[in-house]
Amino acid sequence: MTAPWTPDEMMTVAASRLLWNRCVCFVGIGLPSAAANLARQAHAPDIVLIYESGTVGTRPHVLPLSIGDGELADTATAVVPLPEIFAYWLQGRRVDVGFLGAAQIDRFANLNSTVIGDYARPKTRLPGAGGAPEIAANARQIFIVLKQTPRAFVPALDFRSSGGFMEGGGSRARSGAPGRGPQVVITDLGVLRPAPDTEELQLVARYDGVTIDQVVKATGWPLRVADSVDVVGPPTAEELQVLRDLHARTKAAHARPVSVPY
Repeated sequence: MTAPWTPDEMMTVAASRLLWNRCVCFVGIGLPSAAANLARQAHAPDIVLIYESGTVGTRPHVLPLSIGDGELADTATAVVPLPEIFAYWLQGRRVDVGFLGAAQIDRFANLNSTVIGDYARPKTRLPGAGGAPEIAANARQIFIVLKQTPRAFVPALDFRSSGGFMEGGGSRARSGAPGRGPQVVITDLGVLRPAPDTEELQLVARYDGVTIDQVVKATGWPLRVADSVDVVGPPTAEELQVLRDLHARTKAAHARPVSVPY
C-alpha cells in the first residue's frame, strides 16, 4: 500500500520536528527553508529564522526563491547589514542551529556545494558555498537535510566546501571550530547522527516502510548502523496540511507573471 505522503514530505516533516520554539535558526534555501517554515507554522511559532541576506525573525508567507527574495525582508522583524549577521549573530554564538543542504556529503558530514568533478574542469559548477562554511564552523550545531543516493552520499567529496567533522576522531575540535558541528542528517529514507567514538555518520532511525538495507544501498560508503534503529513516526494530518498549503501558496505566488516596463 502506498503511503499518503511522499518521501520529500516525510523528510521535511522529520527535519521540522527537530526545531523547537524560540530556537534561533540560520536557514539555507530549499529543503532547509521548507522544514524551518513548516516548524514555524506547525509547532514553533516563536522560532527566530535568519537568512544570509540580513533578514532576522522573518515570517514568509511563501517559500523564498533565494536569500534575496523580497518576501523575507517584507516579513522580517529587522533587516541588518550582512557583516552584522556574521559578526554579531553567527560568530557571536547567538545561532542555535545552522540548517544546511548540499550536493554531496561524506561519512564525516563534510559538505560540497561547489563543483561536481575536477575543480578546474568540473562536470557541473554549483552555486557555491556562500555563507555555509562560516555557518558550519560557528553555529552551535548543524542540521543537514538532503536526499540520500550514492551520488550525494559519497566516499570522497569532489570539493570540500564546508567542514563537518573533517577526518573524524576529534579533528574538528583540533581545528578550533567553535560549534559542535553536524548533529543530525535528515534524508528521504531516515536519520543519521555522528557515532560518539569516531564521529562517522551512522543510521539511527528509518522511516516507516523503509528498510535498513535500502538506506545502506543508497549510501556511497559502507554505512554504519546503530545497535538500535528507531522508526520515525509518520506525518500527522496537520503537518501534511500545513506543508502542502505552504507549497501550494509558493507555487501560486511564483507562477504569477512579472511585468517588466519597457
